[in-house]
Amino acid sequence: MNPSSLKQAEDLFKATLKTISYKSKVSVVICPPYIYLESFSHLLKAKSYKLKASLGAQNVSWQEKGAFTGEISMEMLKDIGVKYVIVGHSERRAMGENNLDINKKIKMALSFGIIPVLCVGELERDENHEYLSFVKEQIQICLSGIIKNSISKIIIAYEPVWAIGKVAKRQASPEEFREMRIFIKKVLSDKFGAKTVEKVKIIYGGSVYKENVIEFLKENADGFLVGRDSLDAKKFSEIIKIAENVF
Repeated sequence: MNPSSLKQAEDLFKATLKTISYKSKVSVVICPPYIYLESFSHLLKAKSYKLKASLGAQNVSWQEKGAFTGEISMEMLKDIGVKYVIVGHSERRAMGENNLDINKKIKMALSFGIIPVLCVGELERDENHEYLSFVKEQIQICLSGIIKNSISKIIIAYEPVWAIGKVAKRQASPEEFREMRIFIKKVLSDKFGAKTVEKVKIIYGGSVYKENVIEFLKENADGFLVGRDSLDAKKFSEIIKIAENVF
């Protein structure tokens, strides 16, 4: 729920776009609260900002249409130019969203040509490695019924819940991400075939800062789901520039 006003949101959006090069090899997706999406869509169509970034939504309903007060449909998002949607974020899961709900959202997103960013990640990293089974179950249920041809259209965001926000126990290490990236690829390969999942992007989303992105990129992170630092145009642009230099 940030920023708290349209003026603040537009100023942040414009400031961020000014730092993105037209020739950038990095794809930048901005996912603001729903009420700012249409305004941002108009700004992106303006000559000075066109094609510099794509729009994403923070959440969406799995229902296509109907009497669902307070919900936003995939068709509504597509109509204003949204290209991506985050599904299964840890904060949404904490509110009661489950893997079956997320599975329906992914299928709905794909049917409308919107790219789902599927968040997976364990609540804690135990010594018995039960967290691997936890993440495996998330992936298997969330991607149940997804056909092989569609898996490359899904982005997987690994966000270890224990490493996120003010209550984070500690930061996750690049080596821990590498382990999980390999594991996620293995789970996907077992389900869809190794060749099919080669193009699946796995990004990192657990407390991302300019000071740690280079190390995660060295461990083959395909990108980042940036939280707090996306609210500071200067910090966010520094993350983008670092990624540009690596890619």
